[in-house]
Amino acid sequence: MSILDKILGKDEQPRTTPAKPDMPMQNVLDHLAQLNPKPIESLSPQEARLQPTPTDAVKAILRETVKDEDPTLGIQTRDITIDGAAGPLKARVYSPDLTSDDLKPLVVYFHGGGFVIADLDVYDGGPRGVSRFADVVVLSVHYRQAPENKFPAAHDDALAAWNWAVANAQSIGADPTKIAIMGESAGGNLAVATAMQLRDQGGRLPDHIVSVYPVAGNDMTRESYVENATAKPLNKPMMEWFVGHYFNDKSETADPRINLVDADLRGLPSTTIINAEIDPLRSEGELLAERLEAQGVDVRHKTWNGSTHEFFGMGLVVPDAAAAQTFAAHELKRAFGTAILPI
Repeated sequence: MSILDKILGKDEQPRTTPAKPDMPMQNVLDHLAQLNPKPIESLSPQEARLQPTPTDAVKAILRETVKDEDPTLGIQTRDITIDGAAGPLKARVYSPDLTSDDLKPLVVYFHGGGFVIADLDVYDGGPRGVSRFADVVVLSVHYRQAPENKFPAAHDDALAAWNWAVANAQSIGADPTKIAIMGESAGGNLAVATAMQLRDQGGRLPDHIVSVYPVAGNDMTRESYVENATAKPLNKPMMEWFVGHYFNDKSETADPRINLVDADLRGLPSTTIINAEIDPLRSEGELLAERLEAQGVDVRHKTWNGSTHEFFGMGLVVPDAAAAQTFAAHELKRAFGTAILPI
């Protein structure tokens, strides 16, 4: 163990149990448990899509708590349909003012769910917070899910959605000269993988990438998988279940669009990586940040201790989530050149 590791308090051996959530995060987990969700890995995909989610737990807390703040954060939304790789896709536009003629930067956003579950409603908090704090238009895009649509269906849809956004930014009140890409979990993978494909195809690269606790590798023996094998709301059996449904064969997980940590990352735009401590995906997310930096990419990275997978969209009830959204917003503003600099 290096001196730096000792200073940072890193153990020589990985912990065999997860770190403890902080109080606001534990409150969400307690409320989720009260909703009696069944283990995702014990269900069919169709059944899993109907289970209570961490978003439902956040809503339950908000119903119990008197809030002065508008839960919409003053952000307006409009549901639209855009062109995917094999047909129309559902999408949602988030904006501080949908009627304004003032074009704002655009963030194309992809939700999580292991390429199998979840939708635009489950992942509402993240794009809403980013639209508010970064003063941008966010286009949150759904995509084809497994097992009905196997790899690389979601990845093909993400690329098509990006190309649609570039061509149609002004129609949703966005500036076509300032466009970033972003996602959470599976969507965090889609954000980086799409940028890689655009680089290889000579397409319009994003001005910035924000990847929140991304699926970034295919090695389930890494430290955070050991520590968080039974964690909530994401654990190792769930990840194995997702892999089993999205891929035709496990060998497909070696594809560079999935195994980002071993991919050629050179030439990608500046990137922000956000991770949660209590998350089986933490190690590969942190490794992705290291690999990006080693290959010459401008990287900003932070892991939030005491937080779990899915925390990013919980800004109304988890202070660290609001801080993570603000961090992402700052990096987006920096990339867009819209940050207000001190005189």
